[in-house]
Amino acid sequence: MKYLTALLLAALTLPASAEEIACTTTTWKLIGANHRICVYAYDDPKISGVTCHVSQARTGGVKGSFGLAEDPSQFSLACRQIGPINLPAKLPDDEVVFSEDTSILFKETKIHRFLDEKRKVLVYLAISRKIIEGAPANAISTVPIQPWGGK
Repeated sequence: MKYLTALLLAALTLPASAEEIACTTTTWKLIGANHRICVYAYDDPKISGVTCHVSQARTGGVKGSFGLAEDPSQFSLACRQIGPINLPAKLPDDEVVFSEDTSILFKETKIHRFLDEKRKVLVYLAISRKIIEGAPANAISTVPIQPWGGK
């Protein structure tokens, strides 16, 4: 019960939900949904002016149609400055800015944000892992903090 409560609290505190931009079929399935690659966008919830796009493989078939399939750990990440960047006064050294379950049991994709103060760059790291096993699947994107439109 203690573990379940911790998971529920963690889920409630995670920011940003992704907006689906588009999906394309990679494998046609006779029964159930097709295998797809989908592109999602999310705006950094604490730093205005930054949007990240994530592409992820989505498993189809009968299990995929009912949300029971485990999606593969295949994704890509691209983050860009889309407006003036306003950093909050206190920014954590490592903060999860987006999290999504990619299977019904314990597999998730998380995007962490770091600040490279020396180079004035935001670093976004996407990791796909199983809570129990861990996995090395990851992608990185950086956003230089630059003036925007004379600001």
